[in-house]
Amino acid sequence: MGLVYTEIELVNTEDEGVFNRGYIKVYEIRKVTTTALVDSGALMLCINEAINQQLGLKKTRDVSVELADGTLKKYPVHGPVTLKFRTRTIICEAILLERDNEVLLGSIPLEDLDVIIDPLKETLALPPDRPYLSKKKLK
Repeated sequence: MGLVYTEIELVNTEDEGVFNRGYIKVYEIRKVTTTALVDSGALMLCINEAINQQLGLKKTRDVSVELADGTLKKYPVHGPVTLKFRTRTIICEAILLERDNEVLLGSIPLEDLDVIIDPLKETLALPPDRPYLSKKKLK
C-alpha cells in the first residue's frame, strides 16, 4: 500500500458569488486544478502559498496545529474555498502552509465529500450506490 493522491479543483468561493451577482465574467473566477495527498490524519484542507496566491483567498483566523513530530505551530486559515472532486462540491476553509508544501486533503473535507479511500488501488472513489449525491448523517 502506498500513498493516495487525487486531482481536485479549488475555486475562490467569493469570486463565484460576485459572478452570480453579475459583476465579473466567468473567466475572472479564480480557480486551480491540483493534485492533493489524501491524508485522513490531517483534519482540514491544506494549501500552499503558491495556490493561495492564484486563488486570492483571505485570511479568516489562526489555528494552533500539532505536527507529525508533536510540535505545535500556528498557521493561518484562509477561505472560503469551493472544493470540487468529480461530481461532488463542498465549501470549506484551508490551512495555509509555507512555500510549496503539497496540498493535503484532510478528514473533514473527505467526510463532507462522502468518498471512499481505497488503499489497495491507491485511489479516492465515490460510493458506487451514490455517485451523484453525498450522504450525510444528522444524528
